[in-house]
Amino acid sequence: MSLSQSSPRGEPSVTELIARRALTAVFQPIVDFDGGTILGYEGLIRGPAGSSLESPGALFDRAARQGQSVALEHAAARICATAFAQLGCEGKLFLNFSADALVALQATHERMIDWLQQCGVAAERLVVELTEQSTIADVRSFAPAVASLREAGIQFALDDYGTANASMNLWVRLQPDVVKIDRFFIDDIANDPLKFEAVRAMQHFAEASGARLVAEGIENAADLIVVRDMGIALGQGFLLGRPDPSASRKLAEPARKALGADHIAVFPGATRTSIAASPSGSMAAAKMIVPAPALPTSATNNDVLDLFNRLPTLHALAVVEQDEPIALINRRSFMDRYALPYHRELFGKRPCMLFANASPVVIEKSMTVEQMAKLLASDDQRYLADGFVITDEGRYVGLGTGESLVRAVTEVRIEAARYANPLTFLPGNIPISSHISRLVGHRVRFHACYVDLNHFKPFNDRYGYWQGDEVLKFAAAVLADVCDPTRDFLGHVGGDDFLILFQSEDWHARVLRAVDAFNTGSLHFYADEDREAGGIHGEDRRGNPTFFGFVTMAIGCVRVEPARGEDARYGSEEIASVAALAKHRAKQDAAGVFVIALDEGAALMHAREGHV
Repeated sequence: MSLSQSSPRGEPSVTELIARRALTAVFQPIVDFDGGTILGYEGLIRGPAGSSLESPGALFDRAARQGQSVALEHAAARICATAFAQLGCEGKLFLNFSADALVALQATHERMIDWLQQCGVAAERLVVELTEQSTIADVRSFAPAVASLREAGIQFALDDYGTANASMNLWVRLQPDVVKIDRFFIDDIANDPLKFEAVRAMQHFAEASGARLVAEGIENAADLIVVRDMGIALGQGFLLGRPDPSASRKLAEPARKALGADHIAVFPGATRTSIAASPSGSMAAAKMIVPAPALPTSATNNDVLDLFNRLPTLHALAVVEQDEPIALINRRSFMDRYALPYHRELFGKRPCMLFANASPVVIEKSMTVEQMAKLLASDDQRYLADGFVITDEGRYVGLGTGESLVRAVTEVRIEAARYANPLTFLPGNIPISSHISRLVGHRVRFHACYVDLNHFKPFNDRYGYWQGDEVLKFAAAVLADVCDPTRDFLGHVGGDDFLILFQSEDWHARVLRAVDAFNTGSLHFYADEDREAGGIHGEDRRGNPTFFGFVTMAIGCVRVEPARGEDARYGSEEIASVAALAKHRAKQDAAGVFVIALDEGAALMHAREGHV
């Protein structure tokens, strides 16, 4: 049977499509974020327009079934190179190859250089991407194929890094010139702390290995700005430009606007340093797995006893049915019952479910410490003694102990507290200073707004610190609500003091909204009689009886203009000090808001210091 006969509905085979020149090339730009210039294009192949083979997925699936994958890859490379030269494109041409296609190319790489020259594309302009579908059984034997490319002046890239077969092993052993980060890690990176940390780890390794990173799959402005501000130099995605037969020479306007944005990104997780976003707060359950055998429901109590005797350190046993946990048997509870007179004789051959907890605590190994911490606050405390069952997508993988859970939550909370306020989990002084330095270093305009609560101490004295904590958490929620998480940074200095670093253009309206929302909402924390009286009776700092009004919010704002040239006179400490001065003025203002320029505030501070 011929290849054409093997195609459904009489459609042409891949070999025939290549021979008939029915395949076309499209080009997607790869953009250098510095100036928004197009570094080069990735050449992609398409089947006949309007046919079932137009999409590359369908085309390569057909080639795989017909044993023509390598032939299609080589043909696609020639078609893309020819079209690239005919279009007069500048910059690099990125072409995709599987490991098999590269090995086959090695034997004929001189022929490849010949057709590149015939197409008018110099070898130095070519970047060969190893696709993620490539399975390399022996990297050592594959390395010569990469070496032959480099000898010809061709650069080598690792595609879709972080998924499938694109692994750290390949990065270390093949030392690519370019690494393209898979779109999974880039999509929604502006809002996902774990993706951000994963990409930052790739960035550190790229710096050590000398590879250039390309962020793939950029489809919105927020993700582009985060990637740009991380220091990744190159990007690719629909926002920057879609695959196009004519190879667009201009950067798409939304991308140009995003790259030219004068604000810097607030990195995900920075505005709310929860234990879930802390370095050790993810995949915590997986770290606590105690490998332990499980018993089927058909097991007897004698089987349980035998297993506990053979494994004296085992604190519990899981009972499973088709790999799914349905019960848990605690060692101490089981042994205490079994030690009673005649229990072994009476119950030894009975089903093990007789003494089992049929509703054990079951958690997924992907559960974070923050999610697991909720167990500590729940009414069900059985897991402290019994432990708990850990599963992977519902399938039993091991056990965990209450002791390990308490230890993990405590350790991560201590770690988070190093940089975050333990009450609100907002960033503390160190991250605040760091972000001010970033803003100053990037020479962007921003407003540093120092927030304080009037009459908070008398409220705390009257109602107690538990209720006072609720007011502080309410203030944090109000402030977070008025911030744009991609532009504005919210930190908790301590006590009832907060600091917002606004880059939003409508920052003043946001400040007024926060003051109004807090002043209205804070009334709910008072008893009815105090609300009717308009406040509470207490003592001032000197112990004198005083009547205090309601807790209200005051915000002092400092306008910080970008430094000119090499002039960066003010650092994070000076800016925070001027913001504190503005806060004191705001507390005396009827509206609760005071705005001052940084230069003016610094001059007032120096004059006051000189007077003192």
